[in-house]
Amino acid sequence: MAEELLKDDATKISGHLTWSLLAVAFLASFGSSMLYGFNLAVVNSPAKYIKAFYNETLTERHHWTPDEHFLTILYSLTVSIFAIGGMTGALLVGRLVTKYGRKGTLVRATMLVFIGGSLMGFSRWFRNPFMVIAGRFITGVHSGISLSVVPMYLGEIAPKNLRGFLGLVPSIHICLGVFIAQVLGLSELLGKEEHWPLLLSLVLFPTLVQLMLLPWFPESPRYLLIEKGNVHATVAALKCFRKKGNIQAEVEEMQEEQRSLSSIKTLSVRHLLMDRSVRWQVLTIVVVNIGMQLSGIDAIWFYTNEIFRNAGIPEPHIQYTTVGTGAIEVIAGMLGCFTIERVGRKPLIIGGFLFMGLCCAGITVSVLLQAQFPFMSYMSVGCVVGIIAGFCIGPAGVPFLITAELFKQSHRPSAYTVAGCLNWLSNFTIGFVFPFLEEATGPYCYLIFCSICWGVAVYTIFIIPETKNKTFLEISQLFATKNSVQKEEPTSNSHLKLALMNGYGSLGLHDEK
Repeated sequence: MAEELLKDDATKISGHLTWSLLAVAFLASFGSSMLYGFNLAVVNSPAKYIKAFYNETLTERHHWTPDEHFLTILYSLTVSIFAIGGMTGALLVGRLVTKYGRKGTLVRATMLVFIGGSLMGFSRWFRNPFMVIAGRFITGVHSGISLSVVPMYLGEIAPKNLRGFLGLVPSIHICLGVFIAQVLGLSELLGKEEHWPLLLSLVLFPTLVQLMLLPWFPESPRYLLIEKGNVHATVAALKCFRKKGNIQAEVEEMQEEQRSLSSIKTLSVRHLLMDRSVRWQVLTIVVVNIGMQLSGIDAIWFYTNEIFRNAGIPEPHIQYTTVGTGAIEVIAGMLGCFTIERVGRKPLIIGGFLFMGLCCAGITVSVLLQAQFPFMSYMSVGCVVGIIAGFCIGPAGVPFLITAELFKQSHRPSAYTVAGCLNWLSNFTIGFVFPFLEEATGPYCYLIFCSICWGVAVYTIFIIPETKNKTFLEISQLFATKNSVQKEEPTSNSHLKLALMNGYGSLGLHDEK
C-alpha cells in the first residue's frame, strides 16, 4: 500500500523539460558554474607572462629582484588563492540563501565578479601584482557561493524525474569554462603577453548576461512557500517552470513539508559531526569530496602545459594539445549528464575513479620510459585525456548530488558546509603543493593520485549505496545498520507521504493526530 501511494504521488509531481527550466539552468550555470571552470584553467597559458609581470613590478616598486623560487611561490599563491576565496564563499552560502533566496543570491553575487574581474583587468595598468591575487580571491568567493547555490536552485525548481539531469548541467558548464579558457589562451588569440589581463577579466561578460536575464525568472518555489509563506508567488513560479502537470499536487506537497519542518531545528556543523546516526554519511562526503580534488584533476587543470612539456611534447604543439583535452572534457561531461538517470550515481563514481587511477599510473610509467621509447610521450598525453574524461563523466558532479541525498533536511545545510570546505581546502592544497611535490618526486607523484582514486573507488564499492530512484527513508535505512541505529518503520497510526525535502524526493513519516 505504501509503495502504491508513493508511486501515485511521484507521478503527480513528475514533469517535462520546459524552455523556462532549460533557460534558467543555462543562465545560472553560464554566469556562475562556467566561471569556476574558466578560472581553474585561465592562469595556465599566461603563466610565464604573469611571473614576468611579478618580477618587473617587484623590481620597480621595491628595487629587489626575486629569484625563481620566490616567483614560483607567488604564482602558486595566485593559482591557489582562488580556492581560499571559494572556501570563504562556501561558508557564506547558508546565510545568503536564507536571506536573499536562491536566485537572489546568484544575482547579488555577480557584484563580486565585477570587482574581481576589474582588479585583474587593470592590474598591469596600475603596475600592482597584488591586484591579480586579490581579484583571484574575490572571484573565488563568487565561485564558492555559486558552486553550492546553482545545484540547490536547479534542484528545487526541477520536477523529480529531471533532477538528476538538471543537477549535472552545472558540471557541463564547468567543463565548458575550462575549454573556453584553453581556446582563448592560444597564442593566436589572447595568449600573448599584452593580452593576459584581458584574458583574466573576461569573466565579466558571462556575468553581465546572467545579471541582465536571470532576474526575469522566478525564485525557487520551495523557498517562496516554505521559507517565505508566499502561496501566490509559489503558484506563479510553478506555472512558469511547469506549463503542464498538477501544480496543486506540488503545492500540497510543499505545504506538507512546511508543516513537517516547523519543529525541526537545523543542526550546526559541530552537532552534525557529533551525531552518531549519520557518521557513515559524514564519512562518505568527506571521502568523496576530498577524493574528488586529490584525484589529481586540479593538478592537470592548473599545470597542463607544464605536464605536457615534461612529457616531451614540442613547445609549439602544447597549446593545441591542451585545447583538445578541453573538448574531451565537454563531451565526457555531457555523457555523464545524459546517462546518470539510467546507470545511476554509483557506477559513474566507481568507473570514473578507477579509470582516473589507471591513467595516473600510466603517466608515471610513460614519463619514466619516454627516454628509451619516444612514443611514450603520446601515451602520457592519452593518460592526461583519460584522467579528464574519467573525472568529467562522474566524479565532477555526482558528489554534489549525493551530498544532498544522504542527509535529512535538518542535517543538509551543515553537510554542504562540510563538503564545500573540504572540497575547496583540498583544491587549495593541490594548487599550492603540486609544483613542489612534482619537483621532489618527479613522475612518481602521480602514483599518489592513483592510490587516492582507487581508494575512493573501493570505498564506494563497499560503503556507498546506490541512491538512484530511492527515497530519503530508503537511503536512511541503508545506512541504519552501519550507524548502529534502529531502522525507521511505519507505525499503525502513521501514513506515508512524499515530501520534497529541499528539492530532493524523500519519504517522510507523519503521525496522524
